[in-house]
Amino acid sequence: MSGLRKWLRHSAAVAVSIAALAATSATASADTTIKWLHLENQEPVLELWNQIVDEYEQANPGVTIDMQFLENQAFKAKLPTLLQSSEIPSMFYTWGGGVLKAQGETGVLRDITPALDADGGKWRNQLNASSIDGMTIDGKVWAAPTQTGVVSFFYNKELFDKAGVDGAQIKTWDDFIGAVKTLKDAGITPIAGGGGDKWPLHFYWSYLAMREAGQDGFAAAKAGEGDGFAGEPFVKAGELAAELGALEPFQNGYLGATWNDALAAYGDGRAAMILSFESTGRTQASNSTDGKGLAEDNIGIFPFPVIEGTPGVVTDNLGGLTGWAVTKDAPPETEGFLEYFTSPDVAKRWSAVAKTIPVTKGVAETITDPLLKVSAEALAKETWHQNYLDQDLGPNVGAVVNDMSVAIMSGQISPEDAAQQIQDTFELENM
Repeated sequence: MSGLRKWLRHSAAVAVSIAALAATSATASADTTIKWLHLENQEPVLELWNQIVDEYEQANPGVTIDMQFLENQAFKAKLPTLLQSSEIPSMFYTWGGGVLKAQGETGVLRDITPALDADGGKWRNQLNASSIDGMTIDGKVWAAPTQTGVVSFFYNKELFDKAGVDGAQIKTWDDFIGAVKTLKDAGITPIAGGGGDKWPLHFYWSYLAMREAGQDGFAAAKAGEGDGFAGEPFVKAGELAAELGALEPFQNGYLGATWNDALAAYGDGRAAMILSFESTGRTQASNSTDGKGLAEDNIGIFPFPVIEGTPGVVTDNLGGLTGWAVTKDAPPETEGFLEYFTSPDVAKRWSAVAKTIPVTKGVAETITDPLLKVSAEALAKETWHQNYLDQDLGPNVGAVVNDMSVAIMSGQISPEDAAQQIQDTFELENM
């Protein structure tokens, strides 16, 4: 056991949680190891997760939870191989959507519906029904949902003030483009970008496509109607993304930059904006050069702008519904641990530390962190929640969306050709 894990055992809070958990948990079998594959390697989240693991292990003698880490891109690249190997994890991180559907179809996952409905549906009843629906495919729940979120623009108030830009007044795409130009004229890099990881730039094309097509138009493309993703709204989205890219709004070297590099550029004050997750208040700090990043009161948030004359509205959100998939031969205690991990007490502690919005009932309403509360309120009034396209459309189509988003914004492909490549791959996947 690590020194950190030993040190954490002295906590009185841990002792109280263990007592509560022991009273409700099933008896665990001896010498069981749960392999937990995750993407989080930053304090203070890891410290809390180690604490939660210790609580569960103490309440369930004979159970060991082996925490295994892979960086985001390595995770996506290596997971398919791991799922077919002797090193298969018991549970792993998932964004849901078409990728989860494809994994479920391979037979490598375990349907957790029986576990959710055990004991009169005790576990199911502690989670928001919509989150369970989001992980349900063909009547089976393939992953335990844990958090939801929304992608928004985070901006540096001091840099905006220096350039004379009012973030609260950015409502339309024209407003946004104007702000980018004004920032550049002031000698300020407008946006931090992580083009090396590709998926961070797909947020732009995805949101623009949502705004241009609207929910009905987007649903029609997914249903294979008309020209699908090669249709006019999606070409127009590419044209607007290309317009942005032509302004060279990102930091130097953005095409080779990782997502953590982008967070560092924003957290260091080397770029004025970042299109990012609800947890950005924490992650920009942990990735910054000094480990502190921007002060909370120096960060503003505005939703992705609308495009005048199109059906998309500002309450149509792009964001994730994430959770943990369980593999078919995982120990039965795996679901028990996940039930504890998503319990109200743990979810509140996790939300406070990780700056996330759990799907456990009643937790979002207790959020007091100012930045996180903005995201929670945006989710509460949303009219459409679209999962990340690189997950929602399945692994192959999603990879093309990511590639084309980077290619469009860097001027390597025309919007028309990019949209056609996305549509061609979509048709192949849905023949």
